[in-house]
Amino acid sequence: MRANPHVFEINTKPWLSKLREKYGAKLTLGTVPDEEWQELKHLGFDAVWLMGVWKTSPKAREIARTTPALQKEMAAIKPDYKVEDIDASPYAIFDYSLDPELGAEEELKQLREKLNGMGICLLLDFVSNHLAIDHPLVNSCHDCFVQAEHDDVQYHPDWFFEAPQASAYLAYGRDPNFPPWRDTVQLNYFNFKTRQFMLDTLRKIAQLCDGVRCDMVMLSLNDVHDGTWGWLLRKKGYMRPDKEFWPEAIQTIKEEFPHFLFLAEVYWGLEWRLQEMGFDYTYDKVLYDRLRYLGPLDVKSHLRAEKLYQKRSLRFIENHDEQPALTAFGKEKSLAAAIALSTLRGMRLFYYAQINGLSVKIPIQYANCDFPEDAQVRKLYTKIIKIADHPAFHGGEWMLIEPRSVGPGNDSFKNILCWSWTQRRTCKVIIVNYSAAQAQARVPVTISPKDDSYNFFDELSDIFLVRPAEEVKAQGLFVDLPPYGAHMLDLEF
Repeated sequence: MRANPHVFEINTKPWLSKLREKYGAKLTLGTVPDEEWQELKHLGFDAVWLMGVWKTSPKAREIARTTPALQKEMAAIKPDYKVEDIDASPYAIFDYSLDPELGAEEELKQLREKLNGMGICLLLDFVSNHLAIDHPLVNSCHDCFVQAEHDDVQYHPDWFFEAPQASAYLAYGRDPNFPPWRDTVQLNYFNFKTRQFMLDTLRKIAQLCDGVRCDMVMLSLNDVHDGTWGWLLRKKGYMRPDKEFWPEAIQTIKEEFPHFLFLAEVYWGLEWRLQEMGFDYTYDKVLYDRLRYLGPLDVKSHLRAEKLYQKRSLRFIENHDEQPALTAFGKEKSLAAAIALSTLRGMRLFYYAQINGLSVKIPIQYANCDFPEDAQVRKLYTKIIKIADHPAFHGGEWMLIEPRSVGPGNDSFKNILCWSWTQRRTCKVIIVNYSAAQAQARVPVTISPKDDSYNFFDELSDIFLVRPAEEVKAQGLFVDLPPYGAHMLDLEF
């Protein structure tokens, strides 16, 4: 896989449902027409993350179909929706085997081979914190989960459910900052049997794909797990282990599959810690928050972080958890943010709904949804992604550029984000006005031109910017950009 790879996230069931409608056939993953994958190859994607391919829980499906909040959300999107269109959450996993609705088990291996032949890696989900509430392990290994007694339950009755076939209570899966996920059951990471089961599961998955996006990784860290569940686990005789689960698990898998990728969904400032444990890439929610809520100075401050950390950050402005970028940022700002994330160091994630211009968040339980797409947004994303496919953005040298003021009293240059990629005789210069006002700046250029003028080609607007070499060397390249306007410049030297 290239440096600074591009990853395409697909919510598999609704995506496949739409393809079935498009082709008028009962497609499976193994029978998706090659042209659909070829289009992703043409755009330059290095990996496809098929989100939600595993067999989901019958009980979780029942819960989803009777949850008032979800019903309200569905009705807001499609008032006449059918309850049959609601499936279980893809993160309430009943078994790590391909959901029969998506095809036969061997089709996953065949798809991986097909994608690999195109130079595309296949990424799948691994949910480390919990399993579906009716997972078979619940019946065979109660102590693989967090247990409670009746006296414990009375203080937090919404955190637990009665275990089947036993006089005990089990905990729902939970992030300590939010209500529990009532379609899941919480794993006990202080039990060696649990760790071994999850490691064996990882080993099974590694035979089917090229990497895993690991859900809510920080919840299985010893100190986080202890802070959330330690008060119960110690009552059952479980003590905090000396070693973390992840370093050993990653090392074990990579000994057998050296190029297998581990992507961590992680928050709370724990990104660097997870990178040190062996994760190849970690979510960069800090960049997302700064792009969405703060300004260009805050974005630039984050981009000055340690080089290795930057290279191993997963950049995004939308995924299945976040609000649609078009709605969260606004159209112009979202496209400016897309240009930024497409050309930064690190892994660059694009969500299927994002590049197709969806402005409404589709619940992950909505398996057969039909949603409108925005052809104009799709066209713009296609152009941006194709520009960022150039080898310079993947194998070149990245440098943050500090724009200068064009004159006294004009501070609008502070709203300009700017960096360059240089490889061999090519220099790419990205200039983004990340503000809602007009901005001017002088952009320093250290590359010498071929003759007495600079010939910058703006790949975004397909216009040449020809400037005298003497002026640019002395003062920098003058730019004047509208709100959220941008240049994606190419300079051959």
